[in-house]
Amino acid sequence: MIRRRVVVAGVVQGVFFRDTCRREAAAAGVAGWVRNLPDGRVEAVFEGPQDAVERMVAWCGRGPSRAVVEERRVSEEPPEGLTGFEVRPTTW
Repeated sequence: MIRRRVVVAGVVQGVFFRDTCRREAAAAGVAGWVRNLPDGRVEAVFEGPQDAVERMVAWCGRGPSRAVVEERRVSEEPPEGLTGFEVRPTTW
């Protein structure tokens, strides 16, 4: 079990990034959450088996078809034992 926090920048809001991320994470069996940030970036946390989490991190590098990911920052964190995957409200 591993945990990664990913922050992506570019054209990543208004392109169904969060909803597509939720569906991709559910299909991969990854727990966590995704949300928009007020500065136009998207932040996501993924927990699960290493291969599944790495697949989601890679997906964040391209996003859904309408997204243009210009930057992806990834950080390692200790797993918290999350279950399920949710779209969280934008932080202000």
